Amino acid sequence: MGKQKEHEFFEEIIERNKHKIFRICRIYAAAPLEPQDLFQEVIFQIWKSLEKFEGKSSVDTWIYKITINVCLRSKMKFDKSNSKTDRFESIHFSPVEKEIDTSEQEKFKFLKECISTLNETDTSLIVLYLDDLSYKEIAVITGLSENHIAVKMKRIREKLFECITSKIK
Repeated sequence: MGKQKEHEFFEEIIERNKHKIFRICRIYAAAPLEPQDLFQEVIFQIWKSLEKFEGKSSVDTWIYKITINVCLRSKMKFDKSNSKTDRFESIHFSPVEKEIDTSEQEKFKFLKECISTLNETDTSLIVLYLDDLSYKEIAVITGLSENHIAVKMKRIREKLFECITSKIK
């Protein structure tokens, strides 16, 4: 693939997937600016890996896999060092989002809090599930079997239901 075509392909896949990528980054990042940093790291890793894309899965599935891996690596680094990284204030990403009413924001906050109590594998599964991926697509991304994912998802939904129910009361 020529440099111009590669650049156009990159722009197209990022434009198509940027909202999904940012949603996943928001789940894994703690502070308001960290999702933006994580988003930029994911975009960079996608660009670096673009020539290695073999087409064995859809490009969207491939992007999910990179996003989850970058987010997990970042979380492990953060947990290990337990310190915040320096931020480049000159780089700014402003996601385009529609207005969300306060009750929706509160529900999202509760959901994010409950998701943060899950282990890394369960967090990855629920994030992909909430993005409407099928068990088959999740299996390709995570390397788990569809049956294993189905069992884990049932347990995860039960945990989240309990957690959110306790917060709403």
